[in-house]
Amino acid sequence: MTVAQARQAALIALAEVRLGSDPAAERGRQRASPSVDDLIHAFLERHVSGLKPKTKEGYSAALAKLRKMHGGLKAISLTREQVAALHRAMKTTPYLGNWFLAAVSRLYSWSSEQGLLPQDFPNPARRIPRFKEWARERFLSRDEFERLGAALRTAPVDPYAAAAILLLVMTGARVTEILHARWSWLDIERGLLNLPDSKTGKKSIFINAPALAILKALPRLEGNPFIFPGRRKGLPLAHLGGPWIAIKQTAGLQGVRLHDLRHSFASIGAGASMGLPLIGRLLGHAQASTTARYAHLADDQARRAVETIGATISAAMDRKPGADG
Repeated sequence: MTVAQARQAALIALAEVRLGSDPAAERGRQRASPSVDDLIHAFLERHVSGLKPKTKEGYSAALAKLRKMHGGLKAISLTREQVAALHRAMKTTPYLGNWFLAAVSRLYSWSSEQGLLPQDFPNPARRIPRFKEWARERFLSRDEFERLGAALRTAPVDPYAAAAILLLVMTGARVTEILHARWSWLDIERGLLNLPDSKTGKKSIFINAPALAILKALPRLEGNPFIFPGRRKGLPLAHLGGPWIAIKQTAGLQGVRLHDLRHSFASIGAGASMGLPLIGRLLGHAQASTTARYAHLADDQARRAVETIGATISAAMDRKPGADG
């Protein structure tokens, strides 16, 4: 700092004191304010720890990026541009990029609510344009269902894993709903798997006859309450990633995720004109708008209906007046 700059800084400090400000106290507050890493630690320990496992995993992964790049920075010094730069770096994964912004925004709003930051502190994730997200839809064809069935019978995978994937196909349930299912939740007589909690709260999964046959054939592992036990005593299967890769390769399925089995289940119902409200109930959707993504799958039924109506009207109009029949 030059002499002129020092003199100017002193004049500014003197003016602030006269206006009631205390520059020394302000510098002390700056030094005592939490870092980005401090906020993230408090957020994960005091808020995220009480959320659902999948949500906790999502917050931890998203905030790990912020912690890696700016963890040592004072939380009040993090700028919108720094957050935006991290967001831009995720443009090839728009969903994850937008989730990152949501996680940072919640981190800062929670910190203000808890008094870790000033109540009026500007959230650095606000007003950053989100990426446009495109809903990914992939449904199995009849031929793919046949190949999947053959692969599930022949692929060298854990039998419990194969049975879990079969149940996903037959029920349209979410992966965690099946993997965490307990025998005590199963009502075989009524054909229900009663979940005390799920992504949308308490729900019952309807179990059809093929799914019940799968469950009845499964041996119960003593000392393990889960329908699909894992290798560790008393715990469920942790995931289906490895078995699903093996089954996909055997079946020759390209670009199919486990979650697409749920979409395929819904597509069969929509194509059979079962109605979106009923499909939403089977899938456990809390909002009708979530099920609306399957509306276009009923177009084939509508097309056949309009062709039948049109053919009938056309035949009547082409008939000569007074003709027999």
